[in-house]
Amino acid sequence: MKKPLLAALFLCILATPMVWADSAPTVEILPFSIHTMENLGYLSTQIPKELEKNLDREGAIASVGSVAVPEKTDPARMDIQALRELGRKASADYLVWGSFSKVGNRYSLDAKVLSTYVESPIKAAYVEGYGMETLMGKVGELSKDVASKVLGRKTVMDIKVVGNSRIESDAIIEKIKTKKGDMYSPGAMADDIRAIFAMGYFEDIRVESQETAGGVIITFTVLEKPTLHMIKLAGNKKIEDDDILAAMDISRGSILNIRRIEDNINKIRELYKEENYHNAKVTYEITPYKEHLSDLEIKIEEGKKVMIKEIAFEGNEAFSDRKLKKVMKTSEKGFFSWITDSGVLNAEDLRQDSARLNQFYHNHGYVEASISEPEVQVDGESIHILVKIKEGAQYKVGRISLSTPEGESLILPQDDILEPLLTGKETGEVFSRETVQKDILTLSDLYMDQGYAYAEIYPAIRPDRERLEVDITFNITKGPEVYYEKIIITGNTKTREKVIRRELPIQEQALYNGSLMKRGVRNLVRLDFFEDVKVDTVKGSDENKMILKINVKEKPTGAFMFGGGYSNTDDAFGMVSIGQKNLFGRGQSLDLKAQMGGSSSKFSMSFTEPWLFDSRLTAGADLYNWTRDYDTYTRDRVGGTLSLGYPIWDYTRAYVSYAYDISDINDISIYASDLVWEVEGENVESSVKGTIAYDSRNKSFNATKGSYHKASVQYAGGPMGGDLAFTKYVAESGWLFPLFWDTVFFAHGKAGFVEENKSHGYLPTYERFYLGGINSMRGYTWEDLSPEDDDGALIGGNKFVQFNLEFHFPLVKEAGLIGLAFYDTGDVYNNGELVNLQKLRESWGFGIRWYSPVGPIRLERGYIIDPQGDEDSDGRWEFTMGGAF
Repeated sequence: MKKPLLAALFLCILATPMVWADSAPTVEILPFSIHTMENLGYLSTQIPKELEKNLDREGAIASVGSVAVPEKTDPARMDIQALRELGRKASADYLVWGSFSKVGNRYSLDAKVLSTYVESPIKAAYVEGYGMETLMGKVGELSKDVASKVLGRKTVMDIKVVGNSRIESDAIIEKIKTKKGDMYSPGAMADDIRAIFAMGYFEDIRVESQETAGGVIITFTVLEKPTLHMIKLAGNKKIEDDDILAAMDISRGSILNIRRIEDNINKIRELYKEENYHNAKVTYEITPYKEHLSDLEIKIEEGKKVMIKEIAFEGNEAFSDRKLKKVMKTSEKGFFSWITDSGVLNAEDLRQDSARLNQFYHNHGYVEASISEPEVQVDGESIHILVKIKEGAQYKVGRISLSTPEGESLILPQDDILEPLLTGKETGEVFSRETVQKDILTLSDLYMDQGYAYAEIYPAIRPDRERLEVDITFNITKGPEVYYEKIIITGNTKTREKVIRRELPIQEQALYNGSLMKRGVRNLVRLDFFEDVKVDTVKGSDENKMILKINVKEKPTGAFMFGGGYSNTDDAFGMVSIGQKNLFGRGQSLDLKAQMGGSSSKFSMSFTEPWLFDSRLTAGADLYNWTRDYDTYTRDRVGGTLSLGYPIWDYTRAYVSYAYDISDINDISIYASDLVWEVEGENVESSVKGTIAYDSRNKSFNATKGSYHKASVQYAGGPMGGDLAFTKYVAESGWLFPLFWDTVFFAHGKAGFVEENKSHGYLPTYERFYLGGINSMRGYTWEDLSPEDDDGALIGGNKFVQFNLEFHFPLVKEAGLIGLAFYDTGDVYNNGELVNLQKLRESWGFGIRWYSPVGPIRLERGYIIDPQGDEDSDGRWEFTMGGAF
């Protein structure tokens, strides 16, 4: 029994030196000698400490300062036995010392390695470097060389990668730290494996080392992850495949990565939540296709759409839930939710609803109100939203004052500045932040119109909790008066610069005026020569000077059109026209037009000079040859008009024109009235006409805001000569009111009166008034509303009234296509008849208008209200190319 125990003990004793031999060697590092003219003595200990850290990483057990070197003794001058004695005192297997030398920017590191217990020669390690910023990196290189001598390691002779088919070996080797020629370090292999795994392309990585006579060959064996061969979607009906795939960041050919797949599954769930399918279930299954390829199938159970069932408020006392819900864009599910999308949860809309509610309260005097972020709870197929509100007290408008920096005066008396402000107009008025913001704009415009382009205006709002009033002080810093140093116009390649400058009511070296600058931009837009007009202001050479930059983008202004169509007034027609509204870049317009139809033919030429002799005087000339077949006669006419116009107020021009017309009345029907037979043959009309017109519309066709008004008096015969003699008065007015969702309400009225100057000539039937057709009373045939003679022939009236109401709504906004619904009323009266506004004829209808490439097009259907006689109650379509009222 004792012999086996003794034998085991003997084997343990024999094994003990083997354990020591296989354990990590200990290394004592002595201070380095520093040889340089610079003050770098700290490196004496810093270099050994860096060596210690690096040697520990390489697998040795290093230490610094365990044994003291005799004072003023350089280890390089000590004999080997004395050095070994120092090593033994430190209980170290190896002793390391060295030196650092530097000349200029170049330095060298020299290290010596001595075995403490084994009789062997001193081994040397050496590196060189340039620039002190590279020193620690070079210490790392020195450490590897020292470690190879201490640990007896070999050089890496080669690095191989096997098992890869899609990923290049060079790309893998590029990622690892171990390089060919380095000292082999088993500890570095773990870092290299992690680096290769981080590429995301491999399922498994193994590393092997093979020792050869010249060093070590390292081989990395990798197992690549499969590639996605196909992504299949199943179960989705509410969201298209393309929309789901677009939300994902993996696709066919991607590396199969489970984490990325799960991330994309979550993205699909979020996509369904955005569409209010909060209960959608999304799973996936991976199926091998063939070697290194797999299919990914995403299975979706959409469930039902989750809608907002309830929006509740907590803390609101001043306003009812119903009132607050109207402020929000988010709404509860309604009966017509499948049309209106009510009840659909949109996270961005809900976030903005908090701001809308907050603004609503502040605009009603609750300046301390706060709105919490809405709480959303999904309960099965319903969504419940709770909005918590802290209202606070309602404040009224208190004292309103103006404040300026010390030494700066107001540009006008305080009462004159406060007068246009909306805030504080009424006693006991509830405070509104929105109104205050409008007042800031009003004050800014007031100061900018006086030349203070850089005026700064901000309100100081001070709630008084005792009075429950808000005192408002508008702090105004007007800055310097600013003058236009330069007006720079760019982008005009065709239009002459003077054509642009004359539309600007501002000039270089003149005082800045914000309203006039905006007016000038509006004038340029109304010219319709440019696709875009951009305005930029930059500071000039001094603080009181400004450079105004106007950049225009020109568009084609010439047009050649031909085509055909159908009109209710002209039946089938063919048309060709050549027009240029910016002739030679001078802003002049010239139009030549020919139109041939079933009931009329017209040839015309018109020319307009908007700035005659570079003044604001407008001149125009028109020539025409026109044949029209009326129901009971034919009128062949040739003539022309000369006109002059001049601006008299904003948006207002006065015109005077002279017209000369020769009409031949022929092919008179036996059913024509006596008034037609009276003018059979040639009739000369010589007349002068005065007109005042106001037009502030933003566009001439499909306008959305502004108004226009016109009044004219035409006098024919007498001193003007000719066969016809009459005086005609016509006035009309049109108003456009922008509404919600880009809709527009339009109101139009027109009236006229004509009387015959019997002593000088006669009034023909074709100069009297008629209503009916697309430009007056829709639903009635052209010129259908008219007084009749005793035989029932239409003779026209000497007075009329007409009213039109329209509601416009966009159909395809970008294409200029709008829809409309209308109501027309009016009538025509004969001599001696009184206008009866209680018994006007009426019609209603709908239509579309399109600013097409060939010009404005209208297609409208009207229905007569309370038809009389043989009037059609089924409605009639009417079509025209041209402007509206």
